[in-house]
Amino acid sequence: MGRYTGPKHKLARREGVNLLDKTSASLQRRLNLTPGVHGAKRKKQKSEYGLQLREKQKLKAIYGLYEKQLQKVMATVQKQKGDTGELLLSLLETRLDNLVYRLGFANSRFQSRQFVSHGHVVVNDKKVNIPSYYVRVGDVIALSSKMQKNVSVVKIIEEKTEVLPFLEKKGTLGKLSRMPKRDDIIVPFSTQLIVEYYSR
Repeated sequence: MGRYTGPKHKLARREGVNLLDKTSASLQRRLNLTPGVHGAKRKKQKSEYGLQLREKQKLKAIYGLYEKQLQKVMATVQKQKGDTGELLLSLLETRLDNLVYRLGFANSRFQSRQFVSHGHVVVNDKKVNIPSYYVRVGDVIALSSKMQKNVSVVKIIEEKTEVLPFLEKKGTLGKLSRMPKRDDIIVPFSTQLIVEYYSR
């Protein structure tokens, strides 16, 4: 199954999580309702597999991943030593598209993915147009000179000044200062259930 490209509000309701940065009050009220005409009434107990599957779908929706991309990430972290759930988050958080979003250079991961794909992002002064590119500790991320002059982008950057503990930001420059840890990030899904899903 490919990446979902339909209405973001519909996907947010299906997964029960906010996938948008600026959410309307109406969506916030509806997030806990199951999609469909009888959403408020239709609520049945999920099996263990169903719970694992739902958590996996949440992760894919939040980070904008295809199934094959997530499978590849899981295959990588399962070979490494350490807490698989924490390694999973660490790898997802160091994707270039995610860091452009986390640094406040874009309003959403969807927008940051577009910036990267269209060649508007540079890493260590070199243009990188691959959203899944993994940033290394010490790498410096910046928007292209063209995007730095874009009025709407400048406004986005000015509005978000605080960044997560593993990042550093100064104006239109960002840096991955260390690898992310589980305690750095609040995520609306269970990494344990996702690890269990791929360990079947």
